[in-house]
Amino acid sequence: MSTGRSDRVAVVTGGAKGIGLAVVQRLAQDGLTPVVWDLAPGAGSHAFVACDVADEAQVSAALAATERQHGPVAVLVNNAGLTGPSTTVAETPLAQWQKVQAVNLTGTFLCSRAVAAAMVPRGHGRIVNIASLAGKEGTPTLSAYSAAKAGVIALTKAQGKELAGSGVLVNAVAPAAIETELLLQMSAETVATMVGKSPLKRLGKVEELAELVAWLASDRCSFSTGAVFDLSGGRATY
Repeated sequence: MSTGRSDRVAVVTGGAKGIGLAVVQRLAQDGLTPVVWDLAPGAGSHAFVACDVADEAQVSAALAATERQHGPVAVLVNNAGLTGPSTTVAETPLAQWQKVQAVNLTGTFLCSRAVAAAMVPRGHGRIVNIASLAGKEGTPTLSAYSAAKAGVIALTKAQGKELAGSGVLVNAVAPAAIETELLLQMSAETVATMVGKSPLKRLGKVEELAELVAWLASDRCSFSTGAVFDLSGGRATY
C-alpha cells in the first residue's frame, strides 16, 4: 500500500543485513527511498552511506550526505545494534558493556537527535526505534543488551512526548527473538530459553517485524507516539 509520499527518504541504520535489510525492502514496497546507514554496504542495491552510529561526527556527516544526495529525510528507523556475548553481570567486562551501550542506546540517541532536528521544521516525520523484549523483561546473560534496550524504550517515550504536536511521531517496536544472524552471538542455551518462553513456540520472522515498522513509518500511523509495540509471539505481559 502506498503512503502517498513517493518521494520520501527513509534512513535505516544497520540496514545492510538481517532485520534492517528486511525493513529496507519493505519500505521500498511502500514507495519510499531507503538509504542504509551502516559500517559497510550489504548485498542489496539500495543507497548506502557509511556511518558508525555511535560517532556523533559521523552521524552528522551521514545526515548531510543523505539529504544532499537523496533529499529530506522523512523516516528514520534506528535498527543498528548488537547483543554482545552471553555473559553474566559478574563476567561482563566494562569494555563489552560500553560497546553495547554505545551502539544500541547512544547510537539511537545520536541519530534521533540529529534527524529530528531536521524533521521538526518541516512539520512531518516518523522515527521508529527497534527495541527488544529484553528491555522489558531483562534477559539473563545479556544484561548490557537488556539495559540498552530498556534505555531505547525510555528514550522513545520521552522524545515522543517532547515532539508531540510537531508532526514528528516517535515509536518503538519491542520484538522477542527474531531469526537473524544476530542470534549467532548468543549461546544456544540463551536462544532456547527465548523460544521456550514464547506461547507460539517459535522465533519471529524479519518480514513480520518489517511489516509493523512499515506501518509505524507511514502516514497510516497518526495517533501513536511515544508508544512501544510488542512483537513477541504472545510472550509480553505489559
